[in-house]
Amino acid sequence: MLPVVETQVLIAIGLAAIATYSLRLGGLLLASRFPKAGRFRRGMDALPGALLFSLVVPGLVAEGLWGLCAGLLTALVVWRSKNTLAAMLAGMLVIYLARLA
Repeated sequence: MLPVVETQVLIAIGLAAIATYSLRLGGLLLASRFPKAGRFRRGMDALPGALLFSLVVPGLVAEGLWGLCAGLLTALVVWRSKNTLAAMLAGMLVIYLARLA
């Protein structure tokens, strides 16, 4: 028998979906109006890396020395091999082994 889902839960999920897709659509519609060159464009090009950095660094700092080692190994592996998956797995392996010890 399927579980009964409350109406409020379905409304919350629906509103979250509408908000998410509205933001994506808004970004697509506004992107054509942004400058194609200049300081603003360079800033927009750097934004994905800056966001990723701001999400990853607090986790590395929280892990202490092992987090630093994992971050450095991840950067080294991606730099040498250009393989992002292998780099992430190497960093995760360092943290896994550190937590076992």
